[in-house]
Amino acid sequence: MADGDESSDELIHVFWHDGMLAHTNSSSYGVFDTLQDPGFLDVLEPHPENADRVRNMKSILQRGPISPYIRFHQGRAATQQELLYFHTPEYVQELIAAGKSGGKFLCSGTCLNVGSWEAALLAAGSTCKAMQHILDGHAKLAYALVRPPGHHAQPSHADGYCFLNNAGIAVHVALMSGYKRIAVIDIDVHYGNGTAEGFYERDDVLTVSLHMNHGSWGPSHPQTGQLDEVGRGKGIGFNLNIPLPNGSGDQGYEYAMEELVVPALGAFKPEMLVLVMGQDSSAFDPNGRQCITMEGYRKVAQIIRQQAELHTGGKVLVVQEGGYHLTYAAYCLHAALEGLLSLPQALLSDPIAYYPEDETFAVERVKQIKYQYNSLVQKARTSSS
Repeated sequence: MADGDESSDELIHVFWHDGMLAHTNSSSYGVFDTLQDPGFLDVLEPHPENADRVRNMKSILQRGPISPYIRFHQGRAATQQELLYFHTPEYVQELIAAGKSGGKFLCSGTCLNVGSWEAALLAAGSTCKAMQHILDGHAKLAYALVRPPGHHAQPSHADGYCFLNNAGIAVHVALMSGYKRIAVIDIDVHYGNGTAEGFYERDDVLTVSLHMNHGSWGPSHPQTGQLDEVGRGKGIGFNLNIPLPNGSGDQGYEYAMEELVVPALGAFKPEMLVLVMGQDSSAFDPNGRQCITMEGYRKVAQIIRQQAELHTGGKVLVVQEGGYHLTYAAYCLHAALEGLLSLPQALLSDPIAYYPEDETFAVERVKQIKYQYNSLVQKARTSSS
């Protein structure tokens, strides 16, 4: 992997480290992420957040038709000081101790085992290095292909397969470099609650999350992802949740981007865009119900690129999150990066996606969200003044 300084707008600089493959949530098999054996199934499955999913993502970028547009760079481990940009000292020490002891169950579906802490440090550090590559003027488009994922990790605890908030730490790198307004757009199928929590009282980071309407899932994830979570104090109006109905599909996501995300970015005028991307919103993911196809990912990324050209001089950092269908997640990644490059036509056709165009309900829901969110922000600002 070369660390060249090719800064063409038509290249995506990918940051990766093989050490991230060492993380495992468990060596056992079971029912999805519970890893429990009910005793009546012959075939059990590994934890969905496993190394094979990112192996396919890496290989499709190396050998797929998009490969001429990709430049790989070696990732690195995060420093303890970088972790403290986002996380509390007590939580960092808890993770360090768990890493030394050889493992700890942190919350439902989330286990830190032998090799996990080192992988988490590499994920966070590689994301910081990708951000710094943009800040130093070496690239406009950078992609942190990392695991374990990060957007559920909150300042003081783990959640949803996540230990360290990779994107959140990298946002602080940009803030400390002098950037005044950074927008984080999260299209993982689950609410980016950890990132939102970390910036909930700030007005220099706009956090936007498009997710299925799953609500809270317990003590590790108290946030609901509903419209009324608009921010607190100075941060009121700088956290936009877009909980979409199951099966929103390509049209629903495109409509939400155009009607909600684009106006929010226009009002905020970011200097840097961070696209937090999970392919678990896809039509075939075992962990989501949103039915986005390759074309939907391509279109969302095209909109992000257009907004970057309008607001940030083209600068976009992409951070990998979920995506658990071993094949289709990689294909959707390929399509999204095609969209980010604004290529005139698709390089890779969709091998499996077809479903009826029936997304009217999602469009109507976006219209409701737009009206209700503005009303809630105004009410929150009035009551806090």
